[in-house]
Amino acid sequence: MKVFGIGRNYAAHIEELNNERPGQPVVFLKPDTAIIKNAEPFYFPKFTNNIHHEVEVVLKISKMGKHIEEKFAHKYYNEIALGIDFTARDLQQTAKEKRLPWTIAKGFDGSAPISKFVPKNDFDLNNLNFELKINNESRQIGNTSMMLFSFDYIISYLSQFFTLKVGDIIFTGTPKGVGPIKVGDQIAGYLEHEQLLSVEVK
Repeated sequence: MKVFGIGRNYAAHIEELNNERPGQPVVFLKPDTAIIKNAEPFYFPKFTNNIHHEVEVVLKISKMGKHIEEKFAHKYYNEIALGIDFTARDLQQTAKEKRLPWTIAKGFDGSAPISKFVPKNDFDLNNLNFELKINNESRQIGNTSMMLFSFDYIISYLSQFFTLKVGDIIFTGTPKGVGPIKVGDQIAGYLEHEQLLSVEVK
């Protein structure tokens, strides 16, 4: 199973981190050991003191594909979920300054909590609201209409370089409002006002 991440897919998030707007999706990978399932705790690692939350809509590939045309991409996933792309921002910044990959900052153990998956047909994927709260305080609010690259475009783009297999997971980008977490935080993720994701930071 592959876990893909798409960076810089919401313009306001690009601006808040003072990043360059990409012409194509920014792609990175997380190992499967990054995944923690819904309601499992996240243990704050000792190698960083600045982990940021990044809530995202997640797709799960349901059909193997390669060189998928965008107009057919909707046939390659049936379910969506909410996920958090935990990022060790201090490690990422150090890597960026040295022009080095930031795999460790994104791919460490537990850095990808994911909720249960739900049928995509229950939602308007082009106008999908999602939210992240910490200790019952809203931190991130997003809508998929604000994405630079749509779900179908992302799948088509990835398939030009990688064979997509059943069970592969795609984090599709985060809206503005990212920020630090701390031990003791209670994190909740909502899709169209229904809570799907719960993570305690220990």
